[in-house]
Parts: sequence; C-alpha cells; structure tokens
Amino acid sequence: MSEHRYAAYFAPPVESAWWEAGSRWLGRCAASGRTWPLPDIAGAPAQLQQKLTAAPRRYGWHATLAAPFVLKPRFTEAELRAGMQALCRTLEPFDMPALEVALLDDFLALVPARPDASLRAAADACVMQLHAFAEPLPPSELQRRRAAGLTPEEDALLLRWGYPFVMDRFRFHMSLTGSLHGIEPDVVAALQAAAQQHFAPLLSSRPPLRFEAISLFAEPSSGADFMCLAQMGLGR
Repeated sequence: MSEHRYAAYFAPPVESAWWEAGSRWLGRCAASGRTWPLPDIAGAPAQLQQKLTAAPRRYGWHATLAAPFVLKPRFTEAELRAGMQALCRTLEPFDMPALEVALLDDFLALVPARPDASLRAAADACVMQLHAFAEPLPPSELQRRRAAGLTPEEDALLLRWGYPFVMDRFRFHMSLTGSLHGIEPDVVAALQAAAQQHFAPLLSSRPPLRFEAISLFAEPSSGADFMCLAQMGLGR
C-alpha cells in the first residue's frame, strides 16, 4: 500500500554526525522515529521553540529536491524506487560547498555560503525525472500555494512542476525553523546564535559534507511525520 505522499530529499547519511546534529536540533530522527528534548536556548522559551521548529520537525532533517507529491495510482512504490535509483545512477557524488546558518526569507536554515552548480543540477534532475510519478496538484493545493503570494515565474513553475521553488527559483536549504514572522528580533537572534553554536563543529570540519545520495522520504498519512525510507547512492 502506497504512502500518502513521497518526496526526494538531500539528507546526510543516517547515523552520521551531520544527521544526528540536525535531528537533535529538530528533536526527531526521521529514520528511526526517535525523539529528543530540544536544545536549551537562553532567550527562546521552550514552548515557543517547540512551536517554531514544528514544521521542519515534521518533515525531517533534509533539503528539498523534489517536493512532496502524491504518487499516481498507476505507479507502485517499488516503481518509484526504481525510478529514483535510475536517476541516481546518472549523477556523481560531489563535495558540498561550505554551509552557514542564515535567515532565509522569514526562517532560519543551513544554506550554501556560495552558489553551487552541482546542487542546482541535482535538484533539476530530481524535479524533471520524478515529475512523471506525481499526481497533478488539486485546485485546493494550487490555491493554498498562491495565497502565499507567488511571482508570475513561480506561478508558472507551480503549474508546470507542482512546486514554485524549482529551477531558477531553487535555493538549497536545510530548514532549522518554520516561519519567524512576528517573532521578536531578540528571540530570532537567540535562535540564530544557538544554531550557529550547535552546528559550529561541523561547519568548520574537514572533509566537507558530501552529496552522495538522494533520500526517499514518505508521509504515511495526511499530516503524519515524514520518515526516511531509503538513501540511494549516486553513481550506482
């Protein structure tokens, strides 16, 4: 039986230091389902911190490549996996650019310190080659997306690919919070400083994080936490 939705994400290797650091920041491991108390952050009350990390905690520690989609009825999960494996064989592993904690629009995320063509190419390949597996978005989802205020280019991408932030609008990011709109600047600063401290040992470490797999995540039922089903190595 198929899951409610699937997604193709970048995620560090499960059980790596990068995976554990991100999962502990969010308070949940999307591979095992294990949970942890959130980091203790002076200046960010625990209840508020729980609320502000709720969205990325549900989706799991990742960067979106192909956004969550409903599988077309004519496809099975096994066929989707085979399609992803075929895609992965066309891509080669590469070193990630240096990452940094930054405020992206109205949320905190780990983002590349500089643009990277390899990241863009991997994301484009996922969007284009996995699109055939995805059900078209229903009118309600189109309306929800448009309510956020899309540019004409983003609206065209939404209609073509089912997600507005792809191709020229793609920005690689690993979300650390949900929207911080309306949150006091000192709380935002406390969260950003705590995230910088939390990830500092990894951000300055060598060798760099490798992009060596694409991860299949799934949402078992509507509104449920996403789980990591598989990590498929590139070039094989």
